[in-house]
Amino acid sequence: MTFSQKILDWYALNKRSLPWRSTVNPYKIWLSEIMLQQTRVAQGTSYYLSFEKHFPTIFDLANASEEKVLKLWQGLGYYSRARNLHFTAKHIVNNLNGEFPNTYKELVKLKGVGDYTASAIASISFNEQQAVVDGNVYRVLSRYYGIDLPVNSTEGVKYFKTLATEVMHSSNIRDYNQGIMEFGAIQCVPKNPDCKICPLNDSCVALEKNLIATLPVKLKKIKVKKRNFNYLVVVDAVGNTLLQQRTGKGIWQNLYQFPLLEEEVSEDTILELYNKVLPKIDVNSVTLYNKVAIVHKLSHQHLHTHFWVLHTDAVLEEGIPFSELEKYPVPVLIADYIKTL
Repeated sequence: MTFSQKILDWYALNKRSLPWRSTVNPYKIWLSEIMLQQTRVAQGTSYYLSFEKHFPTIFDLANASEEKVLKLWQGLGYYSRARNLHFTAKHIVNNLNGEFPNTYKELVKLKGVGDYTASAIASISFNEQQAVVDGNVYRVLSRYYGIDLPVNSTEGVKYFKTLATEVMHSSNIRDYNQGIMEFGAIQCVPKNPDCKICPLNDSCVALEKNLIATLPVKLKKIKVKKRNFNYLVVVDAVGNTLLQQRTGKGIWQNLYQFPLLEEEVSEDTILELYNKVLPKIDVNSVTLYNKVAIVHKLSHQHLHTHFWVLHTDAVLEEGIPFSELEKYPVPVLIADYIKTL
């Protein structure tokens, strides 16, 4: 029995019941694939169901405000995915009459859609012969065939795409692609897979040569950068506070936050520094909310964060009641703080 047939047989017996598996609608497949990038299925499922409820069609998503899209995405991370999702929805509605491209060649031209996502949509929604290669597929192929090329190198990406295409099950590409990803997600897992019950254990090179723990190979990660975030939570005379919208191309673009000082701050220096980011407002008391820095870890940076509560007898011109803060899309770091208020 071939490799691909074994994957198909395993999938038929072991596939999970997931909401996007009951459809071939390209809009919903696209939605699920974008959400599951860098996200576990357990976390992504609730977000998918929420988006499906609020935006049942691509027209609903295209017509929504970016603020609503970002609010529903809040906590899922990698917010550029949400902005690209919204941009692409508007492009398809305004320029393609709401019709999804039905080939890999056209799908990969969409903003936020790369090789993997285009292959997934093309194969699942349109039955096009395109092999998917994601982290799960890299792991399965590298172990089964004993390949030690780094999966995140230019040479490795090209090699594994070619191999995935050569071994795919062309007559049932829809189930095969979902099957090999599922196999990597719940059978050939990153650490300590149960190889005794694996249907590929009689011909897996990594198992035979005791390489399970060392494959796949990845190039070393980028050095993690440390940043100091000091959020200034102003409380004015009528109990309102202040939010500002992040701009630029950095993390959390267009999300809201409390005014931010990104530098080393102490209780002795906070009053002389806060006017860098706030109008000159007389502050009569300052409280450090968290004595120990909250370390918020992102892929390439760690944010050492403090929340400073500043009381003033003035009234903020653009003050926001604390009860209304939950309406704004904010980074999960700030959302967690707001829950404590």
